[in-house]
Amino acid sequence: MSRAAVPGLPSRYPIGGQLPALYADDDFAQRFTAGLDTVLAPVFATLDNLPAYLDPRVTPSDFLAWLASWVGAADDPRWPVEPRREAVVRAVELHRWRGTRRGLVEGLRLALGVHAEVTGDGGATWSRTAGADLPPQPPGRPLVRVWPDHEARVDAARVHEIVRAMCPVHTVCRVEILPGPPADEGR
Repeated sequence: MSRAAVPGLPSRYPIGGQLPALYADDDFAQRFTAGLDTVLAPVFATLDNLPAYLDPRVTPSDFLAWLASWVGAADDPRWPVEPRREAVVRAVELHRWRGTRRGLVEGLRLALGVHAEVTGDGGATWSRTAGADLPPQPPGRPLVRVWPDHEARVDAARVHEIVRAMCPVHTVCRVEILPGPPADEGR
């Protein structure tokens, strides 16, 4: 969509009608201001609809990247429009859950349309007793299992990129990409 001059788009506020009476019958003044009306009509139409431009559910699709940048949402023009809209709508909620299992699972679902589960916690342990022995090493790194929902293929590079971005900085996660749901999915 273009918000440039749109042929035939009338101005809701024609300049020629707002000129002093002296210029109301002047052909040159009316043609000159009509040219300005052609240029300004899309600007007025955009300003009149500004609330719709700021709502990711109805904004023109070319504005989604701009809105996504405002709220720190991931946006890829190659994605279908509806998942892009949902990612912008839910960006603040996802930031609140960043670094958690829920945030990682939801982020992968929104960005790639995949299912995921996270096992292990990668957390830290501590003791209230000063000078206590060091805690044992955790049993292993957290594991992120990902499998497709509707698509037959999962983009492994994007999965790794999202996992790195959404996991806590002190945590290194292992990633497994499965061809389908895990065998114990029916729990």
